[in-house]
Amino acid sequence: MKKVIIAMMATPALSTQAFAAGDAGAGKGVYSTCIGCHGAAGEGGVGPQLAGQSAADITAKLVDYKNGVIKGPMTSMMAPMATGLSEADIANISAYIETL
Repeated sequence: MKKVIIAMMATPALSTQAFAAGDAGAGKGVYSTCIGCHGAAGEGGVGPQLAGQSAADITAKLVDYKNGVIKGPMTSMMAPMATGLSEADIANISAYIETL
């Protein structure tokens, strides 16, 4: 049991401080998986509007979802989506959304 606790403590949760500026062009391709809920222009639909949000805000939200933070009623849909994203994906999607 002590080994498990030590391993968990040695693996910190993902932090937004680790993110460099993303590539909006690369993020556009990754964003294609978001269109069904957030709309092609980030206008919202099933999910909330993303257009007009900063890259820092989007990054923080995706990192929270990836880390298992319950953000609201859509967490059950967003957490699995965010879990599959790499740090680069999150940075790139965030940079792209900021352009919407």
